[in-house]
Amino acid sequence: MNASQRIDVHQHIVPPVWAKALNDLGLDSGGWAIPAWSAADAIAMMDEQGIATGVLSVTAPGVHLSNNAPGKGTTTGTTTGTGTATGTGTGRSTDNQRAPQAQTLARAVNEYGAEMAKDHPTRIGSFASVPLPDVDAALEEAAYALDTLGADGVVLMSNTGGRYLGDPAFEPLWAELDRRAAVVFVHPAQPPMPLLPGTPAPVADYVFDTTRTALNMALNGVLSRHRKVKVILSHGGGFLPYAAYRFAGLNATALDTSRTAEDVIHDLKRFYFDTALAASPSSLPSLLAFAEPGHVLYGSDWPFAPQEAGTYYNRFLETYPDFAPGQAEAIDRGNAEALFPRLAQPKA
Repeated sequence: MNASQRIDVHQHIVPPVWAKALNDLGLDSGGWAIPAWSAADAIAMMDEQGIATGVLSVTAPGVHLSNNAPGKGTTTGTTTGTGTATGTGTGRSTDNQRAPQAQTLARAVNEYGAEMAKDHPTRIGSFASVPLPDVDAALEEAAYALDTLGADGVVLMSNTGGRYLGDPAFEPLWAELDRRAAVVFVHPAQPPMPLLPGTPAPVADYVFDTTRTALNMALNGVLSRHRKVKVILSHGGGFLPYAAYRFAGLNATALDTSRTAEDVIHDLKRFYFDTALAASPSSLPSLLAFAEPGHVLYGSDWPFAPQEAGTYYNRFLETYPDFAPGQAEAIDRGNAEALFPRLAQPKA
């Protein structure tokens, strides 16, 4: 398969209303500047990088910006060995606390993405943003985006105000997304701790937070309860593939002896993984050894990762010597076609 047929599941959109909202609050993406974006620039990049279609999403900090505004408190949470999440915090939204600004911003962002997809149906798709931690509003927006706007799936931040995606309060959203057999793209956010000095969150903390939320979901039973939802983890799953057996073995022997290590591994293997910033000689062997067949998808992370970064990681992907027959083509396109049937090419 020609590389120009790639489907990029990790590509971002920067709606003007979202960029303005961040600017007005003095926010960025974990210490990373918000880049300019246009559909024309996105398509030009895709043409140069061998990408046929990008499924676009708004990146961190998402749409619930009050959780990220300067001067807010922090929230911390823990998961017990019995799979029960607990948390305490200050200055953050509580369960279903209404945040009209987040609802309004989510709607504006999603309608902008839908317009871009409507204008460029073969080149642009969209993951809809939802205003967690307000579960009721998230349910409303997910239904509107999927049913009315025709979104290809939903994007969730790895944490919202320090609350991770295995939080029991989020169960109604997971149940609804499972009922719809939805595709969910999990993008990392800045974890509830100070940045590593001099190091923006996308460089180091994002891979940590992806791993953290994935483990939280698995240990709290989200994946075992909801078998139809398909969840894509960004950046090769952080360090989940490398550390999965550490997590599973320690959970089974020291935290929750009612679940075997194999049970936890089974749930962790339900995740899908994108290759954005994660295709390298050291990460690909671990990712491909852990991921189930069909569960690795191409990603670029443009424009937050510049085009030069895409070229750098594409080179590793294109020269990797140990792909099984057909595996490279599946990562470029075939595996994504299974998740997004509307993008599937007609069979010859």
